[in-house]
Amino acid sequence: MLLRSINYDDLYSNFRWDIPQFYNIASDTIDRDEYSHRTALINFLNDGNLENWSFLDIRRSANKLANAFDGLNVPCDARVGIVLGQCPETAIAHMACFKSRKISIPLFNLFGTDALFYRLQNSKASIVICDQIGLLKIEEIFSKLPNLKFIICIDQKNNKGNILSFSKLLEKSSDNYFTKKTKADDPALIIYTSGTTGGPKGALLPHQSLLGHIPGVELPHEFLSSSEPVVDLFWTPADWAWIGGLFDVLLPSWHFGIPVVSYRSQKFDPEFTFDLLSKLKIKNTFLPPTALKLMKAFNPTKRNMKLNLRTVGSGGEALGEDLLEWGKDVLGVGINEFYGQTECNLTISNSGALMPRKQGSIGKPVPGQEVKIIDTKGEFINEPGIDGEIVVRYNTPVAFLRYWENEKETQKKIVNGWLFTGDFAFKDDEGYFYFKGREDDIINTAGYRVGPSEVEDCIMSNINVEMVAVVGVPDTIRGNIIKAFIVPRDKKNVSTQNSKLKKVIQNDVKSKLAYHEYPRVIEFVDELPMTTTGKIIRKDLRKTD
Repeated sequence: MLLRSINYDDLYSNFRWDIPQFYNIASDTIDRDEYSHRTALINFLNDGNLENWSFLDIRRSANKLANAFDGLNVPCDARVGIVLGQCPETAIAHMACFKSRKISIPLFNLFGTDALFYRLQNSKASIVICDQIGLLKIEEIFSKLPNLKFIICIDQKNNKGNILSFSKLLEKSSDNYFTKKTKADDPALIIYTSGTTGGPKGALLPHQSLLGHIPGVELPHEFLSSSEPVVDLFWTPADWAWIGGLFDVLLPSWHFGIPVVSYRSQKFDPEFTFDLLSKLKIKNTFLPPTALKLMKAFNPTKRNMKLNLRTVGSGGEALGEDLLEWGKDVLGVGINEFYGQTECNLTISNSGALMPRKQGSIGKPVPGQEVKIIDTKGEFINEPGIDGEIVVRYNTPVAFLRYWENEKETQKKIVNGWLFTGDFAFKDDEGYFYFKGREDDIINTAGYRVGPSEVEDCIMSNINVEMVAVVGVPDTIRGNIIKAFIVPRDKKNVSTQNSKLKKVIQNDVKSKLAYHEYPRVIEFVDELPMTTTGKIIRKDLRKTD
């Protein structure tokens, strides 16, 4: 927990980690007696009704499931795949794993059979917990997964062979369970990265990763509170199968005894999002850039005075000035951008309460994190304005332990005590970081290095643009030229407006950024390829040329 301060430099220089030898995520959240009768989860049902779960309710259900796990005779450190969206059963399943010293694997409930097979096979999962839709997918691949012993379905009423009913297991189990003792650096989860290059890799996270996240959550949310006069309430559209939903919202909130809203949506709906934020008087939210852009497209100019937000955090893709200004006008608060990745999350952040926000900056290092920029020769860059790769000192509790059964990739990621992110940025003379893009996304055109984010931000400022992605495509003269894939707001009249809109966009980029940064090629599309976490898959766009 961060000490409340109004000065970033004091907060950063005085911060010290205090990680105990023994630590368990469940013990630090749902097992805390002082939280027992507080609301832990407000589950928004499809019929519009609300279902309230106290910390004690979650604890008792997790105890029952942990007892059921033990009854199935799967060993400690067995892997448990959780193929569910935002719902109470997801949180209960993770907590039961932590209590019984299993390793949980959050898996996106919209994954197809190939994606599920790869992850379940790679992790050698013993148990899968899913709903009826997930069950149909798992049944297709069950025979090819020799390590998978049981499927637990939350929609199943009765047990049928290896397919077990979630509710029946809980009915037959005791709600008393003594949480197993774990060391702080014992494995807790495997979260698979989206895999910008090659197949997905399983990042093995320890229990202490939750403690490692706390400063990086408090900074963008300007210190958290679970008591009067400020009682925070969190929600995010980010799926709990992603580190952004699980470790940026659910688990840190429960560390503080703060309630979280859950909603089992299949697709992001900006209109529903505005209604939910307003109806439930959400105080804090993590809104990924894609969600913000869709909300802006739905509500581009009008003010919404019914919101009660105190803080908004965002990360994953850089935000532009236009989107940040829209946030102030419509959401009513400044958006604090932050940076991290599955292997080492929340290491750089803005915080309007502690430092001025700077246009285009993702902020400064989070207290407890040592972050530098390194060049291709392995030398640290101290001069402002020169871009290089972001590296993080590996001796931080937020860092992953290793890639699951992939020592080669682990050694490439961790070099001489530093974690290499593969992301490029530069710093200014005040220590603010500015994100440029992933190594594969940087465009070399006529000798210039161009990050896609800046060009995308400029194009997004055009009110006729709903979404955009910028990539480099081969060119015999310039090496690469810049191409923009644009989703227009008016999809019905693209053919009649595209020539005019292309010229407007090209001229805007030339005048606002630089001549060498304008997109020489523009293609209008209906949608952009996205990862399950809402990030644009630029490598798929590069393949189209």
